[in-house]
Amino acid sequence: MLPDYLSAEGEQRCRRLLAEVTVRLRARPAAAAVLVPLCSVRGVPALLYTLRSSRLAGRHKGDVSFPGGKCDPTDRDVVHTALRETHEELGLVVPEEHVWGVLQPVYDQRKVTVVPVLAGVGPLDPQSLRPNPEEVDEVFALPLTHLLQAQNQGYTHFRQGGHFRYTLPVFLHGPHRIWGLTAIITEFTLQLLAPGTYQPRLAGFSLSRR
Repeated sequence: MLPDYLSAEGEQRCRRLLAEVTVRLRARPAAAAVLVPLCSVRGVPALLYTLRSSRLAGRHKGDVSFPGGKCDPTDRDVVHTALRETHEELGLVVPEEHVWGVLQPVYDQRKVTVVPVLAGVGPLDPQSLRPNPEEVDEVFALPLTHLLQAQNQGYTHFRQGGHFRYTLPVFLHGPHRIWGLTAIITEFTLQLLAPGTYQPRLAGFSLSRR
């Protein structure tokens, strides 16, 4: 039986593990931040995802992502950016005290820094949310038990100029394929929540070392 990831003990363990990096990264400027919403759907612990609008400009339209976006000059820090963007995209208000901490940053192909912010958003019905149709086509949740099953995990190899560059995780068999930075952040989250259960697909891999 899997542990209760939403328990007070589990939350405190995660907060302790994230405390040092949270203090350091909150004070460091970043280009963008996303919220990693840990929720409970009909009593089942899950992660909440969005499907980016197909009407958006750029190469990531129609991709699965966590709510978030570019840091605004008026944002106090990356936590404020993640909470503000979540409210703008989903209409979901997450109090700052519900933030568990900040995960290690990831970097896109242009070396833009994206900081993931983990927060517990409590019991939630994804269908009750009213996402901004200009930014989000769909909202869905995937149970942690689904994400932790080996048959739902995979990886992709990337080549550039005819040479192998790196490997990234992929999560399969949900409503939509989870890949790219969102899959990396999902992997970081599972490593934190289930260190004895989740076996990383990318042992020792970190985009921060690219």
